[in-house]
Amino acid sequence: MDDAISKVVRSGEYINGKAVLDFSSNLAAYTGAKYVIPCANGTDALLIALMALGLQPGDEVIIPDFTYVAAAEVIALLKLMPVPVDVNPETFNIDVKKMTDALSLKTKAIVPVHLFGQCSDMAPILKIARENALHVVEDNAQSIGSVYTFPSGERRQAGTIAAAGALSFFPTKNLSCYGDGGALLTNDETLAKKMRMIASHGQSKKYFHELIGCNSRLDTLQAAILNVKLPYLDTYIHARQKVAQAYSEALEARPDLYEIPECIAVSTHVYHQYTLKVKQNKRDALQKYLKERKVPTMIYYPSPLHRQPAFRGVIRIGSDLSETEKLCKSALSLPVHPGLNEEQIHYITGLLVNYE
Repeated sequence: MDDAISKVVRSGEYINGKAVLDFSSNLAAYTGAKYVIPCANGTDALLIALMALGLQPGDEVIIPDFTYVAAAEVIALLKLMPVPVDVNPETFNIDVKKMTDALSLKTKAIVPVHLFGQCSDMAPILKIARENALHVVEDNAQSIGSVYTFPSGERRQAGTIAAAGALSFFPTKNLSCYGDGGALLTNDETLAKKMRMIASHGQSKKYFHELIGCNSRLDTLQAAILNVKLPYLDTYIHARQKVAQAYSEALEARPDLYEIPECIAVSTHVYHQYTLKVKQNKRDALQKYLKERKVPTMIYYPSPLHRQPAFRGVIRIGSDLSETEKLCKSALSLPVHPGLNEEQIHYITGLLVNYE
């Protein structure tokens, strides 16, 4: 890592240096995407993808209600209308039936979020999109490396399944840099060209601006760091899966208190988060108990999107959102990073199993 950073510093190529091109090529090889467009962060990746689709103000975009704000935020910034729908309480991903019921004549796109490390059920989502002439952009900020299997047996990496996929390399992600970073994946040459232009002030060559764009670049330093880490990503994923397996096996002893994460048959799980549901309204008390014993946890997410003040008057609620409401009160994410050792896992599971 030190060598990679020093090489960039010595080169002076801080913007669009060789490491950025190398990372684009390396990430394409890893994911199987034909085109990779690096950008400044995962939120920009979503924004650029939606800008490239040519949507018009007032068009509706369906998103899950139980997710980070970024998906709804970029939709609203473009004067589109976010339409939050409920999620499957077992997988935390968008409920396809409720998504279907939320369609309207104004619906133009769907942004499924591959939450916590596994894919949304993409085959039925893509079928609905084809039948209704809808665009699909995958929010893959949390699930790089996850693999989806279609009914035909075809396997595709998360982020390469729909028209475009948005990635984040925020420092806590499974593949992370030392600051902000993101990328777009696509197999569509025309869309790739447009997204690349938008990310660079709408220009195809310097000082010739064909589109309204933005300034969203992956720093060469961050690309160099990602190039070092990428070959280890599968190792990191395997380590996270081992931690998750140990948690699930231990917590089976307490079905009265915990619902462990479900892995759907059509997707692998890379465990960006290990998120369980705490029963009996004990989530907050359990979190306090663990914190007092030096075990950090996180609540993703304490409030659904439709209750955020920023979206008052700018969303159309697409379905009953009762499952999301329940998850916001019961979901708790445990440490699942690759550095956890057996002693630490045993300590954490001991606290959880013996909690009353």
